[in-house]
Amino acid sequence: MSRNFMEMVKAKWSQGKFVCVGLDSEYSKIPDCIRNHDVKNSMSAFNRAIVDSTKDFVCAYKPNLAFYLAYGTIGLKALKKTVTYINRVAPDVPVILDAKLADIGNTNNGYVQGIFGYLRADAVTVHPYLGSEALQPFLDKKDKGIIVLCRTSNPGGGEFQDLQISNGTIPVQRNMQLYKYIASRAANEWNKNGNCMVVVGATYPEELREVREIVRDMPILIPGIGAQGGDLEKSVHFGKNSYGSGIIINSSRGIIFASSGSDFAQAASHETVKLNNSINEFLYKR
Repeated sequence: MSRNFMEMVKAKWSQGKFVCVGLDSEYSKIPDCIRNHDVKNSMSAFNRAIVDSTKDFVCAYKPNLAFYLAYGTIGLKALKKTVTYINRVAPDVPVILDAKLADIGNTNNGYVQGIFGYLRADAVTVHPYLGSEALQPFLDKKDKGIIVLCRTSNPGGGEFQDLQISNGTIPVQRNMQLYKYIASRAANEWNKNGNCMVVVGATYPEELREVREIVRDMPILIPGIGAQGGDLEKSVHFGKNSYGSGIIINSSRGIIFASSGSDFAQAASHETVKLNNSINEFLYKR
């Protein structure tokens, strides 16, 4: 099966599926019923159970590299097993690796090989700080999703993202905030292969509305729903594009750790369906 991230996501939107389950499978929080001293197998088994119970209702999966890298090669093997399992049992569901990568172009060649070659992810999150020249190895992967951090969901994100650009040599509106400039560059300069997205947190709905106006119909990954307390209704209303889609709503802890008991997989399924139903309700609410 040929895997094109944007085509896979659009197919899910056509089915009314907008939820991305964040596989932030922190070992210490895995329920006792499935966790043991074998970190790799515990994480892999937990992820398999979550995938089995949610795969019919999701738009994508998004493992965060940090929770696997914390255990070195053992964690990376668990991540590899997880992606391989998703590709086997849910081949129509794309996998986004949340790695927030940024480096010079030559180094990014190595990241590209590792993320898309070894791990077989379909998309990756990247930092724009080093500019388009450094991002080019990612952008050249036409069938992969390149998801640019724009306005992140964390409280301290505005330290740099809200800074105003006043340099007259930059061809943007004077005093445009940095996150808006990044959105503009992603939409107008970096998306030549139609494989770019931007990240805007649900915790900043007004900024999300501004970014949607800038990027037009480009897809937006929206984290911050659930444990971070983002506003779902505003996120859907401000985030959707002119086609009534264009959003990937991520929830991690609110889904995968919805229960700490033996019913954790069923609880994850329930929360996934509940969230997706709410998204669809808000999509058509005037």
